[in-house]
Amino acid sequence: MESVEKIDIELNEQGLDGSPVCVKKMHLFEHIGPLAASAQSYGPKRTHSRVLMSIYIVIFKARINVLVPFGPLAVVLHYLTGKHGWVFFFSLVGIIPLAERLGYATEQLAYYTGPTIGGLLNATFGNATEMIISIYALKNGMIRVVQQSLLGSILSNMLLVLGCAFLSGGIVHSNKDQVFNKAAAVVNSGLLLMAVMGLMFPAVLHFTHSEVQYGKSEVALSRFSSCVMLVAYASYLFFQLKGRHNLYSPIDEEENQNDDVDSDEEDAPEITLWESIAWLAVLTAWVSILSGYLVDAIEGASEAMSMPVAFISVILLPIVGNAAEHASAIMFAMKDKLDITLGVAIGSSTQISMFLIPFCVVIGWIMGKEMDLNFQLFETASLFITVLVVAFMLQEGTANYFKGMMLILCYLIVAASFFEHIDPTVNDN
Repeated sequence: MESVEKIDIELNEQGLDGSPVCVKKMHLFEHIGPLAASAQSYGPKRTHSRVLMSIYIVIFKARINVLVPFGPLAVVLHYLTGKHGWVFFFSLVGIIPLAERLGYATEQLAYYTGPTIGGLLNATFGNATEMIISIYALKNGMIRVVQQSLLGSILSNMLLVLGCAFLSGGIVHSNKDQVFNKAAAVVNSGLLLMAVMGLMFPAVLHFTHSEVQYGKSEVALSRFSSCVMLVAYASYLFFQLKGRHNLYSPIDEEENQNDDVDSDEEDAPEITLWESIAWLAVLTAWVSILSGYLVDAIEGASEAMSMPVAFISVILLPIVGNAAEHASAIMFAMKDKLDITLGVAIGSSTQISMFLIPFCVVIGWIMGKEMDLNFQLFETASLFITVLVVAFMLQEGTANYFKGMMLILCYLIVAASFFEHIDPTVNDN
């Protein structure tokens, strides 16, 4: 047992990204319990016990997993009935607990990597559901579904997720304005405005009919702009990870230092490093399978439910994909940790706009699909106005329940607009 504790001390004195991890966490296996410590030995009985404990923690302990059976039911309905409306609904519900568990497994992995890489992992795997759905839709040639679902994820994160977090945190802490770091918010707002610029010029080029080669110039411009946006996002990651650690530290870090030490008992990981990696692989594979059935059923579900494809893509799909971010952002806001809330909501929007959208353009380029950044005028205007509204809300560095309510009401206006919106490409066909 002494060798186990020594290894654990070395791992927790320094994270994988070189950042220090709290000393209180060095007796890791005392927090997790005897089964976790016993997993370090290679006895088959102890390994079997640890596997059972991991399955219990990840699958049976979380109440949201009562929705997991909807996934297999969607697969069965797909082959037995062919009713796209029910297949879509069951797939949608079945993905919700998987998205939440993906976020949980990522948080557990973040304990072993240190806070900086952990935050990056949270943002990346938090968007894994959107990435998988987008790649499947792109493979099937459903470019508008890809564009609209990614746009919807940005709108959902910036208005609905952030609004609910501000509202919940403001109600719990109604006697004061919650404070967050303005510097990180300003940098993310700048990146979001750059993404809007990248989406706006192909749309303007298309609608002003000023292309050098009709139908080709906007695709060429989109591919070039996507490469530039990927370089900008890589520079942002380097800036965040290596350049300015102090810029992204919470402004009340010194005041909350004692509280953080006291809460280490609650923040101890529940599963081991390799268990976290294994669960990420399993959950990602299951999300991939369900996403295939979900994408195949979108058009049939649109006809069965009498809903525009745009509304399904922009509103319904992102709400499912953002389930993990939604829950964690509200939880951190209620704990008065708004810097983490902004990292989840705004950081996720930044990653989708500056990485995932350009990445899909490049992947489409490789697949031979003409995926571009022309999101059409209505969608581009919605994103531009949303970024402006959120930027104005964040400029003071404070949050309260009124700001949260304003963001939620703005999202309702956006949702109602897309419910009445018909994709112009449908009319053209």
